[in-house]
This record gives sequence, C-alpha cells and structure tokens, in this order.
Amino acid sequence: MLLIVGLFGEQLAPYPQDAGPVVQFQSQLKPPSLAHPMGTDDAGRDVLSRVLIGARTSLLTGIVVVTVAMTIGVTVGLIAGYFGGLLSIVIMRVADVFLAIPGIALALAITAALRPSLMTMMLAISLVWWPWFARLVQAEVLTVKNEAFVDASRTYGASTFHIILHDILPNVTSVIVVKATLDIGFAILIAAALGFLGVGVQPPTPEWGSMIATGRQYLPTVWWLSTFPGLAIFVAVLGFNLVGDALRDILDVRYEG
Repeated sequence: MLLIVGLFGEQLAPYPQDAGPVVQFQSQLKPPSLAHPMGTDDAGRDVLSRVLIGARTSLLTGIVVVTVAMTIGVTVGLIAGYFGGLLSIVIMRVADVFLAIPGIALALAITAALRPSLMTMMLAISLVWWPWFARLVQAEVLTVKNEAFVDASRTYGASTFHIILHDILPNVTSVIVVKATLDIGFAILIAAALGFLGVGVQPPTPEWGSMIATGRQYLPTVWWLSTFPGLAIFVAVLGFNLVGDALRDILDVRYEG
C-alpha cells in the first residue's frame, strides 16, 4: 500500500496542486472535514494531499539511502572479511570511526555543511549507514569463507573474484536482504528528523518531517498539522519493520541488529 501511494500519490491526492507553492487564505487551518479529511495547513493547502504526495519523497529517500549504503557496505565487508589481515583492520577501524559518532548528528552536520536538498540528505544518511552493512557482512563472511564448498572452489582453481561473487555472496544475501528491509524504515525516520530540523527537503515540497515542524507552532489547537504526517511516518516505519521480521522468519536468518 505504501509503495502504491508513493508511486501514485499525485493521482490519489484530491488536491494535487497543493504540493506546490499554493496559498489559499480563505482555507487556512481548517479542521478535518469531508472536503479536507485531514484538514488544511497554514497556507490553506490540503494536508491529505500533501501527506500522500510526500510519501514519494520519504520512500524514495529510504530506498535510495539503503541501496547506496548497502552497495558500499557489502563491498567493503566482503573485502574485509575475505582477505582479513591489515586490510580488514584498516577498513573496520574506519567503520568504527563512523559508528562512534551518533548517526543523526553526523547526518545533520553533513547536510548543514552543504546546501540542504533531497540529494544532500540522501548522501548524508548513506554516508552514516554503510558501516552497519560492512560489519554485518564481514562477520558473516568470516564464517562462510571456511566452509567446505569454498575450500573446494579453491582446490579447483577458482579465482578470488569468482569465490567471493559465486560462493560467498549468495550465502550472506539473506542476512543482507533482511537488514536492508528493516533499515528502510529507519532511514525514513532519520530523513523525517532532518526535515523536521530544516536541513532536509525544502518547502514547498511536501515532506513528512517538515510538515510536522510546520505544525508544531500551532499545537495543541491545530493538532492535525503534525498528527497526520506523524502517523504516516509511524505506519511507514512499522510496515517495513513487519516486512523485515517476516522475511527474517521466512529466510530463517539468525540476525540481531
């Protein structure tokens, strides 16, 4: 359902024009009604339309961030886990440096240092996220690389690249898929936090975190401005966590993280 809303939010929104720089003073801060089921904001724009259209931004951020972080982290983790030695120590110490700094703080610093935008926000969160994949994959590779089928491939003269790509990677894919699915929800949450702080997607583009920040100044009277975007974040994060838990059970992954 979330993916459908993300793809077709503009078609589902009753007032798609409200995603832009529209100001309708006669409709400012109207409570939920039949015409506006989630009320209107301080510019008279329909909150339901902006929540539906904002789903695309949040889902795109989550998917892109996890894809980029997974690509970097899995590659680094495979190299560190398979080759070991000094190379592994250097890679893991670099990962530890990133992990030592709170993720939201590092993402906030990177985003604030550059011009706030959707691309900057996705880049910042990706740079924060890759060490988690690296450490997970390295730990899995350390176990798999000593299995008999890997030794058999070495005996038959398979190249290092072939062993990593065809023997080791397929055996750690299930763990990666589960973590990626779980992390999409958390990436959406961090993106919303950056939007709330004003260094994420910039107005008038609808984004759940920035919508909550806008509605904060009108609480508790105009409760719908922050409540409905907040519920959207809750549903998105919960949804991806439930999917991740289901995949973990289906794939029988023993993963804690």
